[in-house]
Amino acid sequence: MGNLVIPAARVKQGDLLLYATSIKVKDLARDNFYSVETLDPNNGNDTGYQRLLNTARAKRLADYIVKGQDSQDAFLPTSILIATDKELPFDDQTNTITIDPAAVGPFSVVDGQHRVEGLKMAAQKDPRVLEFEVPVNIAANLPRIAQMCHFLIVNTTQKSVDKSVEQRIIARLSDAIDIEELPSLPKWISNIVERGEVDKAVKMVVYLNEASDSPWAGKILMANDNSDTTSINQRSFVKAIVKYLLTANNPLSVINDFEREKKIFLNYWKAIASIISDESATVLYKYNGVELFCKFSIPFFTKLFDQGKFTVPAMTAMLSSCFENVEGEYAGVGHSEWWTKGGKASFLNAGAINVVSQEMSKALHKLSMASEIEI
Repeated sequence: MGNLVIPAARVKQGDLLLYATSIKVKDLARDNFYSVETLDPNNGNDTGYQRLLNTARAKRLADYIVKGQDSQDAFLPTSILIATDKELPFDDQTNTITIDPAAVGPFSVVDGQHRVEGLKMAAQKDPRVLEFEVPVNIAANLPRIAQMCHFLIVNTTQKSVDKSVEQRIIARLSDAIDIEELPSLPKWISNIVERGEVDKAVKMVVYLNEASDSPWAGKILMANDNSDTTSINQRSFVKAIVKYLLTANNPLSVINDFEREKKIFLNYWKAIASIISDESATVLYKYNGVELFCKFSIPFFTKLFDQGKFTVPAMTAMLSSCFENVEGEYAGVGHSEWWTKGGKASFLNAGAINVVSQEMSKALHKLSMASEIEI
């Protein structure tokens, strides 16, 4: 295994000495070039510190890198951090470092083990990946205990992109999919973009938040907004819409007229607000209210389809009758007091929300069970 001489920029951050460079996958994949010291959860005396490798995550990256080889648009800009407790010779004249793997290796992967493993998997599938260059920061003269500290710092201080921003980006990509040439995307992202459900959900939320006659007007915290007058964030509302409204078992999804779908969903919330109308019913406009009524929209819209009416009066009449037929512990779900801060709705967990929805569905079905059943 020969020495590796590569261009590098020397970076000094306090006592930390870094070399910023790029390394080809074929060099990263050399035998004993790097190691990952994984923490063994079953061994109390284990000295490793890395999380266990998520093979599925590494494979997703590998598939993305391989997919981008033909179009030459595979994109992996985030640098990997590797470290050694040895010195690395640096030439001030040529701005290069010399790596003798036998002398300084194997490097410890402080941050980026999934990227490294994903790239190795990709190279096994497509040899062209061996020439793929990866941004790398190399820490030299870094004791092992310091490497562990830096792993902790990197993985506890970095913050992923806000989910609301992610949703808006996916929505824009869905809009552009038929009119612009998109670069290669990881499969899980391209699947979401192609389905278009996040795009529809974001547009529904924007519509509810901006329509002047909407009970939700100004109550939803949109991506990168910092308003303090909102009651729920965009990401939670979008997630509930995708989960319950834009599914095959919700009849709203078969209308295939987005303008009508938005209007029907707005009418639904107008009907809810007209019954639970007290301004003190603030929990209705928080996560529990959104989760419950988005979930309940499946049986409710199914019932409405039988009637063929989606007007506010039709919905209000059906909801009122439904609420009157709810029995037991959740009989107050249709009353404003139930939704006040500190009221019963404030303390619902996911399991309780499911039970309330089931009780409402039972009450809804009672409306059509007045006559005797023939078998």
